[in-house]
Amino acid sequence: MRVKRVRIGIKSFKEILQDLVKTGKAIERGESVKKHVGVYFEDTEAFRKALTSKRLELLRLIKKQHPKTMRHLSRLAGRDMKNVKQDIEILQNLGLVSTRKEKTGRKEVSPSVDYDAIELMIAV
Repeated sequence: MRVKRVRIGIKSFKEILQDLVKTGKAIERGESVKKHVGVYFEDTEAFRKALTSKRLELLRLIKKQHPKTMRHLSRLAGRDMKNVKQDIEILQNLGLVSTRKEKTGRKEVSPSVDYDAIELMIAV
């Protein structure tokens, strides 16, 4: 089984700009550039605010339990629906959760996680 990973890293704004310049120069030289997909935070504090333990638990629940609705996820987590919905929106904005609206019934939203692991990289 192939494991799909999401890369999460800590990079300063300066490092991100340097990476962009380096990539731009490689493209100008006609070199092929390997695509790196990930979520980067400016510092560990921003990382901690975005990926709280409760949000990480939601990711685990979605991956293991495959809830069909947000209400089902809320019950699995033992949390208020409003708070779960806010956390899912944040995780979705980070690209860590995708949602799909069901076409029948009450137009419920179904969350999903399409990767198996998160790699955390911190430059020293």
